[in-house]
Parts: sequence; C-alpha cells; structure tokens
Amino acid sequence: MIKITTDSTCDLPASLLEEYDITVFPLGIVKAGKLYHDGVDIRTADIAAHVDAGGEITTTNAVNAADYEDAFRILTEKYDAVIHLNIGSGFSCCCQNAKLAAEEVPEVYVVDSENLTVGHGLMVLAAADAAREGKSVTEILNLLEGMVPRLETSFVLDRLDYMKKGGRCSAVTALGANLLKLHPCVDVIQNKMSVTKKYRGTMAKVVADYLRDRLQNRTDLDFRRVFLVDTCPGDELAGIAREILKEDGRFGEILEAKAGCTIFCHCGPNTLGLILLRK
Repeated sequence: MIKITTDSTCDLPASLLEEYDITVFPLGIVKAGKLYHDGVDIRTADIAAHVDAGGEITTTNAVNAADYEDAFRILTEKYDAVIHLNIGSGFSCCCQNAKLAAEEVPEVYVVDSENLTVGHGLMVLAAADAAREGKSVTEILNLLEGMVPRLETSFVLDRLDYMKKGGRCSAVTALGANLLKLHPCVDVIQNKMSVTKKYRGTMAKVVADYLRDRLQNRTDLDFRRVFLVDTCPGDELAGIAREILKEDGRFGEILEAKAGCTIFCHCGPNTLGLILLRK
C-alpha cells in the first residue's frame, strides 16, 4: 500500500482528505508573535479579524525537516511507501525540508507541485486516485510529473494590502491599483506568481469577466474536473463562478474549496481562484 501525504496549502476540503485518508502537515502561522498551526488552532476568520483591528499581517512558517522525518518514519512502518506532495518550492522551503527528511527514511518520495492551493490539491487527488487503483510508485510519480506543466492555477484579488505587507507586491503597485479600482489576475507560472491581467469594477463583475475569459474558446482542457477556491466570508462570488461553470456545461465535476490560512496570509479576503487542467 502507498500512503499519500501533503501539506495544508493544498486546501482540499476535509471530506476529500478523509475519503482518501490523506495525511496533512499543517504549516505554521505566526500571529502577534505567537505560533499557530494552519487549520488546527487558527482559522482564516481569526486572521481577518486581527488585521481589520489594526494588527500586522500574519506570517507563515514552513514545516521543519525533523517533523517530516518523525512522521515519515511512523508511516513507513505501516505502508510500503510514502509519496509526499508539497506546495511549490518557489513559494516555501517545505519541499526542501521534506526532501532532507526523505533522505533519512527509505521509501519516501517527495514531489514538488510547483503550484499552490488546490492546483497543488489536484495533484494530491490524482496521486490518491492512482494509489487506490493499485498503481506503483513509479507510475504515480510519472503521472504527477506529467501533470505539473498542465495545471492552470489563477486567481483574482479584491485587495492588495495583504500581498504588499507580505512582500509580494510593492506599495506603489498596491496604491495604483486601489486608486484605479483595479483587481489583478495572478497566474502560477513555473513556480512563481505573475500578474497576467487587471480587471476593473466590482468584484462580482471581476469574477464573471475572469471566469468567462478563462473558459472562452477553450478546447485544450481536461473537462473531467474543475476546482473553485476562495477566501470569501460569504458565498456571493463563489456563487457567480459556480453558475458560470454550470452554464458552460462541459465539466464533469465542479469541486469547491476554501483556502486555508497559509494562502489567506498572502492574498486576504474576497480572493477567488480557478484551477484547470489542460489535456
């Protein structure tokens, strides 16, 4: 049997994690000088309330190599092998730490998703599906390697103060976008985040325009599964996106997730993302 593990940045819903028995390593979240663990003893609403009350933007801590190693040793006693998928190495040193740990424990294989949130999560699901079907370690690793360049992860942002304070965009860029009421669209490309377009208007209009742009004239997509992810306190924006995907009618499965604290720390509330897989 092959065990699939990941870190909390995959943002997969608890129901899917339980269904596939996927073990999750929570990243550290530092709020007001105190260390918490993503999804365990801190939620996104706690971060939003802290920042809205004038607190500093929270920061994130990678899982350390010793914690990975301890867990890998326990798991390899029960399973033939462990395949661990990390948030992209361009965004965190989790992958580096996991690889260091894997050098000390036989039959542990670490995969750099080169992605984040449920872009990373789609790979975790694919690995879990393959393991359930009885595929070998080599087959699963080859499958994942082939997925990396086909993943299309993007999102639109409501506000830039979280990214600015987290060092992901300059104060000048943030000020300009806020004054012009612009909402950037960010794509994950080769282990980095890049602004690929800017939308203007309310977030409801932005989300609708963004979804339609992403789907228009697309014949290169794997339509079996699509993922929506958001950091919204309510359902308005996800509802708009959901209806557009249903109207499109080509997707076999529309999955939805709420981003966890690690992602929230960098993008803030009312961010919505779409994760597609190309053929």
